[in-house]
Amino acid sequence: MKPLSLLSPLTGTGLTPGKKAFLTGTLLLTSTGLICRVLGFFYRIFMSRTIGAEGLGLYNMVHPLFSICFALCAGSIQTALSQYIAAHPSKGRAAFKTGLAIALALSFVLAWAISANASFLSGHVLMELRCAPFLPIMAFSVPFAALHACINGYYYGAQKSRIPAFSQVAEQVIRMGAVFLIAGIWIEEGRPITVSLAVYGHLIGEMASAGFTLFCLGFFPPDGCTRPDAKGAKKDGRLPFAETAAPLMSLSLPLMGNRLLLNILGSAEAIWIPNKLEAFGLTNSQALSIYGVFTSMALPFVLFPSAITNSMAVLLLPYAAQARAQGNERRIGAMVSMSLRYSCYMGILCIGLFTMFGEQLGQGVFHDQNAGFFIAALSWLCPFMYLASTMGSILNGLGKTSVTFFLNVTAMMIRLAFVLFAIPSFGILGYLWGMLASELILALMCCLSIRRLAYFPWDGANMIAKPALFMLISIGIYLASPGAAGLFRRIPSFIAAVLDMGFISLCYGGLLLLFHRRRE
Repeated sequence: MKPLSLLSPLTGTGLTPGKKAFLTGTLLLTSTGLICRVLGFFYRIFMSRTIGAEGLGLYNMVHPLFSICFALCAGSIQTALSQYIAAHPSKGRAAFKTGLAIALALSFVLAWAISANASFLSGHVLMELRCAPFLPIMAFSVPFAALHACINGYYYGAQKSRIPAFSQVAEQVIRMGAVFLIAGIWIEEGRPITVSLAVYGHLIGEMASAGFTLFCLGFFPPDGCTRPDAKGAKKDGRLPFAETAAPLMSLSLPLMGNRLLLNILGSAEAIWIPNKLEAFGLTNSQALSIYGVFTSMALPFVLFPSAITNSMAVLLLPYAAQARAQGNERRIGAMVSMSLRYSCYMGILCIGLFTMFGEQLGQGVFHDQNAGFFIAALSWLCPFMYLASTMGSILNGLGKTSVTFFLNVTAMMIRLAFVLFAIPSFGILGYLWGMLASELILALMCCLSIRRLAYFPWDGANMIAKPALFMLISIGIYLASPGAAGLFRRIPSFIAAVLDMGFISLCYGGLLLLFHRRRE
């Protein structure tokens, strides 16, 4: 039997229009995601050298409140729109209007609540009074986030990922340009650059993304959503509000509750980490600096390759919903198998690269030794994070949102336990252990949950052992090459590391391709 390959993730034979759309969407989202992350690195480098590690830590304490608002009024509705429109394409426009109305109403209420209670929230919730001036600015960005989230859900449900992909680039480019301009003006005026620069940058980015997607919706609507479905539904856009609101809310309310609880737990984690670092013996400034280095310098490096798996996860949800609606178990199994294989491939590659070059990257980019240590340590999370992301998206697409909620809460509770009990004794190292344990357990539970719903082949030798061997061979080729002997020593260390990592990645990818051709 011919094995599943990259060109046949959904059905197993031939390049159908559905497969072509999936591959095109994944490549497009991956490309734009990588562009955004490259731009994001330059942005973080700039911010780390203007507001410093302590400022980044303070900003990351403010951001969880935005995440809670986004979970309530945007993220869950976006996912529900994507899932509902994929299964009922003829009702796409009406569902979008309904979801947008609900999301905007909730967003305005939440924005007002945060602005009116900024002092209380900063003092009693965030436990950092310096956050108070930044909360109203962050709150103002919530309606814009709700607007572009709903539009993105509309396009994802129609399996048209181009506009959401390009909106990411527009958001990043405009945010960076505006922040650089504001910083230049403040420097000329002799005004100190504070955390407010990062908060204003966040607001400008959300406004830019909302404006771009709204413009595209007017001129390039996802017309595929207006075609009649198999049941011959009414003319799209003329359905009563209640007819689309009820199924949308039945999908979004569990997700909303799930994401709200997860974001509350995540916010508690963000608030408690600096507090527990102080219990370990650090000062407030040192604790915020360590937290800023960890979250804004090291973690983005490790998450950089997840642009690929995140793109897969976003597109897998509507495809899984569609396959479930059609009762196509073979297609579901093929999606799971593909996701497992490529998540393992990416994770093993990242372990090899970041353990070898983590310290060089941290020193070369941020001039911080702690950043390099964190990058190398976090690399072991990669396979499990990628697996949990793609498997969780498939579970949501199959309608098992309650299962993903339970699994994510379990993983988050494990991390919080390490925050509360390990950090005071072992410092930030205790949190690293907690992240590894939680991601490992989450990935395992996701795979076992899907295994109960659909059969998929599991081949540990080809998914883990052989890629690990290919990684070791690639590293051996690199160490025996002129690059390892000092060919790149005359250029900046960061660029040299990137070139070396690219060389190893090419060797690794070439071995994987050769292996697949021989199997076929």
